[in-house]
Amino acid sequence: MSETSARLLNLLSLLQTPREWPGSELAGRLGVTSRTIRRDIERLRDLGYPVHATMGTEGGYRLAAGTAMPPLLLDDEEAVAIAVGLRSAAGHTIEGIEEASVRALAKLEQVLPARLRRRVGTLGTATVPMPSGDGPTVDPEHLTVLAAAITNHERLRFGYRAGAGVRTKRLVEPHRLVASGRRWYLVAYDNDREDWRIFRVDRLSEPFPTGVRTPPRELPAADAGAYVRERMQGTAPTHRAVATVYAPAAEVAARLGGPAAGEVEPLDEASCRWRSAPDSLEWLAMRLAVLGREFTVHEPPELAAYLRAMGGRVTRAAGAEGAATDAATEAEGTATDAATEDAVDTPS
Repeated sequence: MSETSARLLNLLSLLQTPREWPGSELAGRLGVTSRTIRRDIERLRDLGYPVHATMGTEGGYRLAAGTAMPPLLLDDEEAVAIAVGLRSAAGHTIEGIEEASVRALAKLEQVLPARLRRRVGTLGTATVPMPSGDGPTVDPEHLTVLAAAITNHERLRFGYRAGAGVRTKRLVEPHRLVASGRRWYLVAYDNDREDWRIFRVDRLSEPFPTGVRTPPRELPAADAGAYVRERMQGTAPTHRAVATVYAPAAEVAARLGGPAAGEVEPLDEASCRWRSAPDSLEWLAMRLAVLGREFTVHEPPELAAYLRAMGGRVTRAAGAEGAATDAATEAEGTATDAATEDAVDTPS
């Protein structure tokens, strides 16, 4: 690396610290003149870094927010901290950032030095997350392997355990990762079965790229998210809920997690109407229950019955007398969840 390039990188690293740097201090840190600092600042601006200057005897410089995201320079501790944070976000589905976390983690781990990769792995092994109760967790290393294979259009081998417990070896052309909010799914073309498949990532083991690259295949759907949704709805019973929630619409929309959960319509300042997206009775009931607000279910009647049965179980668990359990509704809820889990890895 030339002396000028090395100096520019050192200057950029200093400017990425959130403070204002006097020109004389930058010159002293880098062992050059103030005139050289001014020239280097102009070079950084030409490269797209928005370096702002302030007037004064010292002439201060700071790196400001621009219209695009420039490359960042990270020291060892910062790189490890970001990698660990991305692993946490990728391994536990957090609505809105799951796929972006996986992409960023795959890029970062690709360039991490071996010594830092070992530190990240050690931290991941020594740390046990508190279970959220929302479903199985996924190994972030599996996600990064899958993401890299998708980006490189590279065939992938892995072991897979189906819903019934049958274990198989798979050779696929991975297309996309889809986060449902509770689970991760891999949409891929199965080379042995010559058809598209959906795999639950938490049931996948020992993924490794084969090195064989293939041209992208056209998915038989508008996008991978729509493909997973259509397949799930086609094999598992789903319902659309309509309910009045006695809370402000903005609060309810935020608690439900955004437009993907359905439409929230204000009725007045203290109540709103929720029309859900299609989902299982179990999940619709859970969404309403965790709102922490009073509500009235208008449809479907199956949801009202499911909530009565769930309320009876909760009341009895608290040691009080409750309404009789609707056994048929409880059985339906169990069957709904089982059908949803078995919807994956079926021919399109």
